[in-house]
Amino acid sequence: MSIKVFIVDDHKMVREGFRLLLETVPDIKVVGEAGNGRSAVKKVIETMPDIVIMDIAMPGLNGIEATEQIVKACPTIKVIILSMHSSSQHIYRAFKAGAMGYILKESAGDDVIKAIQMLNNGRMFLCEQVSQLMVHDYVKTREIKDLEDPLARLNPREREILQLLVEGNSNTRISEILFLSPKTIETYRSHLLKKLGITDLPGLVKFAIRQGLTSIE
Repeated sequence: MSIKVFIVDDHKMVREGFRLLLETVPDIKVVGEAGNGRSAVKKVIETMPDIVIMDIAMPGLNGIEATEQIVKACPTIKVIILSMHSSSQHIYRAFKAGAMGYILKESAGDDVIKAIQMLNNGRMFLCEQVSQLMVHDYVKTREIKDLEDPLARLNPREREILQLLVEGNSNTRISEILFLSPKTIETYRSHLLKKLGITDLPGLVKFAIRQGLTSIE
């Protein structure tokens, strides 16, 4: 059975280019097209394609809003966003609206067929440039979160000793496990309590439970 595709772009030449490209693929069938978002919503609901290729910048109703309306009305329809924009804000808004694919226009010819096939199989698709941007943004976000993470204040050895402490091990036992002197363990313990702003072992246990280092059991 053919994959039914609907093309949405405000430039007729772009729509014709995609139609010509997709018609070369035996298992893909173009079932309609639209030049603006408002018309796209109406026609997509009428034709019920499997996949919609959706431009973002269009008059009347942009592609993000059109995507949200289509996905809300017909959850089985999968949308691939086609855009000149590679900012994280555009990508975030697209996926929040319900899109399952994001392709930059500069690489659309290489990626669109692959994206259609992947979405039809229930998978998401990001072109390479967008994937790299998302990874970069994720790393930056994690760096910010690390600054807010109380565990990030501790070095690896302190985190190791913290877990052993809240699991009920004495300083002597921890020193045996880590091949360190009891005095060194006591120093580490004092430092991690100070860094975390905690005064006693019960407070340390509560902290560890909240951070998922140990369970109540």
